[in-house]
Amino acid sequence: MSDPRPAPLLVLRGIGKSFLGVRVLDGVDLDVAPGEVHAVVGENGAGKSTLMKIVSGGYAPDEGSIELAGEPRAFRGPRDAQRAGVGIIHQEFNLLPERTVAENVYLGHEPVRRGLVDRREMLRRTDDLLASIGETALPADARVGRLGVAQQQVVEIAKALALDARLLIMDEPTASLADHEVELLYGLMRRLQERGIGLLYVSHRLAEVFDLSGRITVLKDGRRVTTVDTADTTADELVRHMVGRELSSYYPDRAGPDDRGPVRLTVRGGGNKKLRGVDLELRAGEVLGVGGLQGAGRSALARAIFGAAPFTTGELTIDGTPIRPRSPRAAMRAGVAYVTEDRKGEGIVARQSVLDNALLASRAVFAARSGRAARTVRVRELLAAVEVRAVDDDQEIRFLSGGNQQKVVLARWLALNPRILLFDEPTRGIDVGAKSAIHDLVRRLAREGAAVLMISSDLPELLGMSDRIVVLRDGRVAGELPAGATEEDVVALAVGTVREAAQ
Repeated sequence: MSDPRPAPLLVLRGIGKSFLGVRVLDGVDLDVAPGEVHAVVGENGAGKSTLMKIVSGGYAPDEGSIELAGEPRAFRGPRDAQRAGVGIIHQEFNLLPERTVAENVYLGHEPVRRGLVDRREMLRRTDDLLASIGETALPADARVGRLGVAQQQVVEIAKALALDARLLIMDEPTASLADHEVELLYGLMRRLQERGIGLLYVSHRLAEVFDLSGRITVLKDGRRVTTVDTADTTADELVRHMVGRELSSYYPDRAGPDDRGPVRLTVRGGGNKKLRGVDLELRAGEVLGVGGLQGAGRSALARAIFGAAPFTTGELTIDGTPIRPRSPRAAMRAGVAYVTEDRKGEGIVARQSVLDNALLASRAVFAARSGRAARTVRVRELLAAVEVRAVDDDQEIRFLSGGNQQKVVLARWLALNPRILLFDEPTRGIDVGAKSAIHDLVRRLAREGAAVLMISSDLPELLGMSDRIVVLRDGRVAGELPAGATEEDVVALAVGTVREAAQ
């Protein structure tokens, strides 16, 4: 009986790669069929990025072979891979914001007429290309810098298709997208599949992996653990392959009524440009989840409490004492710590060392020279306690995985012994193993008496970690939910649909 699956578009056999004697890929096999979405999952450090760079010509493999459409390939660089029909869409886009969509799409291979760039032809070709993937509403002459994130992602995909890409690698493509933009990306990917384009899809978000992919390959420690048909596996099985434990162990036990202490933080009538009449209480020993749609005011709430964009109306108290922090430094001195959602832009200084990043908060609060040595010792102890994996604490933080960068940020704030911890998307862009470690740490901090406010767009995480959930809508508190609420309850409050369970 013949195999119904078409001949592979991409075939990798025995791919191996080492850096400075460290084995990062070892004998990896993988193939992608035309029109297939093949997902690649694994913890940070599993070898996913290195494998994608080999497929896209960024690295040459030390061992193994690559075939594309049945032909052996040895890419001499990314341009060579592009000419062969391999495109890659990075999580961080590579676009020129001051140029138009068409100028970005045809950058470096513009149509020419009589020795000059034929702009009319370039616009026409871009319109045709966008129409071919169902994106007729995106003007070819629009400035890229004025586009939303989802539209910029379309431009990146169009760039690859303009080079006749047969294989597209998508690296965490939804990390910066709002929920409604994710649905648009789903539709675009399906249209690409209909054109016979193979898609290699790298993501930490297992729900998306199950929504989109036909097959899934799991990498661990540079080796291929398994390749499975998506329909024949479960999220729990994938997690067990990736990290060696069940998905159900992700979320530690919630606090019980006796575990919660006195009210630590209150906000009454809190308002500013993005918030209106916010009321909430946060107790010592509990994790208060904050849900809502993007733009509902979740991050604005954390930034207001932290003094980064302060409340202009209402009252804020900490342990019963009114306080109105007008700057982050004032909030830090009052015992408030803030783990921002924008880890790369606001959370770390990429070219500074692990130790310097971990000392940033202490240096801001304690300006005096006395005690610096003791604080450095304390921070080093905390880096060890949260199990940061780095060559040493002099290593630049940009070379660490997302999960380890987040642990450095946590160690920074723990050095201040904060009473209130504000977590904004604490596990965004972090692999499943690191997520579990951060969940355990957040719950341990609450058990030790800290009051934790946690914002998350990941509904299973929000439900699994929270003792109570406050849902925001249009800058206001739409309602509060107890432990045991459902995803439907949260969404109903977020969008304004009244449900009995949410009352």
